[in-house]
Amino acid sequence: MTDFPPGIAYIDGEFVPISEAKISVLDWGLLRSDATYDVVHVWKNRFFRLDHHLDRFTASVSKLRMELPFDRDGLEDILHRCVVRSGLEDAYVEMVLTRGVSPTFSRDPRDAVNNFFVFVIPFGWIADEQQRARGLRVHIASVTRIPPSSIDPTVKNYHWLDLVQGLHEAYDAGKENVFLGDGRGNITEGPGFNIFAVKNGAVTTPATGVIKGITRQTALDLCAELGVETRETEVSEGALKSADEVFVTSTAGGIVAIAEIDNVKIGESTPGAITKKLTELYWTKHSDPAWTTAVIV
Repeated sequence: MTDFPPGIAYIDGEFVPISEAKISVLDWGLLRSDATYDVVHVWKNRFFRLDHHLDRFTASVSKLRMELPFDRDGLEDILHRCVVRSGLEDAYVEMVLTRGVSPTFSRDPRDAVNNFFVFVIPFGWIADEQQRARGLRVHIASVTRIPPSSIDPTVKNYHWLDLVQGLHEAYDAGKENVFLGDGRGNITEGPGFNIFAVKNGAVTTPATGVIKGITRQTALDLCAELGVETRETEVSEGALKSADEVFVTSTAGGIVAIAEIDNVKIGESTPGAITKKLTELYWTKHSDPAWTTAVIV
């Protein structure tokens, strides 16, 4: 029997334990990855940048020509109710909308009834405590990221086979995570995170072929607050390996330093000075009402 983490799901209009949450084997989200999702985290009973996540999720739904079964207020209410029922103070909250199932099993996506669900489980990290303290060791994969001309990367999606292939390459190379390139010598992103380089006090991050991560935007906002110059542009593999600092950003852990890339040590120390400042400010913002929303009990 599978052991499930503690948590709650909302599916088919009901709140149920995670172990009871199920979708049809005929759902296009399962069969064709025809779905979108978003993940917001709760820290000490406060959602972090909830409005930004809701904006991105509703925009993704619209771009995929799907419809939610309720308005934005209704969506937010369900998220709050799920968190309260979970009993978790620090949580990972995922909202999902799939194409669903066609009542007549038609192959026309317009016939499908869209399927919405939410689940709340304990907060998770892309790096463990030791990795966060010393920085991640990553590999640049030979497999390239799906190009934006094929799939719009600004729509958060489950097309992860390139990322999963890259992870297996990284593990085979004895590394802990992976970066994928665009096939032209530039870096794009990794599994669930955006990438940043620091050189001579300025910060750069890939501009295209990446999800516009909420934590990515948060890092840019924090840089502005600290007076750190930022640019969204192409970032080559060479520029990344010769950077003074490299860090990644994700809802699952915030800002995490990179110690080495393909056995090349990054900078003089890890985490670097700017990465440290950003990390400290990031977690400070988790108690700021301007950046957070209290869970409504």
